[in-house]
Amino acid sequence: MSQEKKQWGAIIVMIALFAMIAFVTNLCTPMATIIKNQGEISNVLAQIGNYGNFVAYLVMGIPAGMLISKYGYKKTALIGLAVGCVGILIQWFSGQLDAEKNLGLVFTVYLIGAFICGLTMCILNCVVNPMLNLLGGGGNKGNQLIQIGGVFNSSAAVACYILMGALIADATKAKIADATPALFIALAIFVVAFVVILFTKIDEPEQAPVQLDLVKGAMSYRHFALGALAIFLYMGIEVGVPNYVLQYLTAAKVDGDPNAGFGISAGVAGLLVAVYWFMMLIGRFAGAAIGSKVSSRAMVTTVSIATLVLVLFGMFAPADVLVSFPGVDWAKLEVIWQDIPLGIFSFLLVGLCTSVMWGAIFNMAVEGLGKYTAIASGIFMTMVFGCAVMMAIQGAVADATDYITSFWVVVFCAAYILFYALVGSRVSKKEA
Repeated sequence: MSQEKKQWGAIIVMIALFAMIAFVTNLCTPMATIIKNQGEISNVLAQIGNYGNFVAYLVMGIPAGMLISKYGYKKTALIGLAVGCVGILIQWFSGQLDAEKNLGLVFTVYLIGAFICGLTMCILNCVVNPMLNLLGGGGNKGNQLIQIGGVFNSSAAVACYILMGALIADATKAKIADATPALFIALAIFVVAFVVILFTKIDEPEQAPVQLDLVKGAMSYRHFALGALAIFLYMGIEVGVPNYVLQYLTAAKVDGDPNAGFGISAGVAGLLVAVYWFMMLIGRFAGAAIGSKVSSRAMVTTVSIATLVLVLFGMFAPADVLVSFPGVDWAKLEVIWQDIPLGIFSFLLVGLCTSVMWGAIFNMAVEGLGKYTAIASGIFMTMVFGCAVMMAIQGAVADATDYITSFWVVVFCAAYILFYALVGSRVSKKEA
């Protein structure tokens, strides 16, 4: 087998892992809808799955880089998949407990399972992103390959939302146990991926030892340090927008407060919010097509400006102006149409913008890092825990005000990313 064929085999495996990461990670948002209706649960507490999943990145980011350095990408991926199986089974077990008798125990077990799955997602992200960048040769080509992986990532996210929407249907009656089919699909994906990777030959790039003292060296690159913060805040956009759109659409209407909720079923809302991830899919197709010709800086500048425009428009659009928005009922293979506020329509279009942000920010941030690239990947994954922080902040704002007002958090995140694209991403070796 030629070297080129071996590389394509590795590329296919990495892209498949990219898809799997999205399916498992995105289980947390529809699960929040279930949790929100288990009792008098605040928006902050309802996101415990996201907290567990993304706080795991804070714990595992640097150790994941060390695992890659010691065992290589293939063995590290296998370790991550084995850990993931345990996490899925624990989440499933939480649904078998009696929530009416001990809701606290159910939440605790579920949180532990989400945290363990988050460890897996962090490990796999540390494997996938640098491998695709390296296999693509870095630069624009590396960014293009990451965007292609993103296409499959978004496809899996769409599938997750559609499946969970069908399973929970009426959120007011749904229990964690209702998500069992989705959890077992995730478990099957882990097992199949483990077997495939076990028998796939991957030519490992030479790894320098990952030492904690290298963290200082990586962070001395100003463009990397600012890029790590950009990823921290980016997570608040990618996950925050669909998450709180879903919460808004399924929350009960309140007379005199159109920003409090819209009151449609979780099944229909899931089909609509899946369009956000479909928008990401379209955007990533476009990003993959132009990735070798358009710089990462130009991409992020354009989409961050568009995000600001869409979110601000969505926040100030009249709540009583409704538009028909499409969703796909995959069980019947037909398009459904649901009237939603014009502002929510604008929020869902943000998926087109977030589609290329991750890969392009990563590409800019690791430019010129040389021997610090491996530890930089670990730091990058650590910063993904920003999702847990931003989810909590937006949830707190929603509890104190309303869902629409909480999108000021997203505006702040997008404004920083625009700054990073225009100023912060310029390669510099000046110590931060």
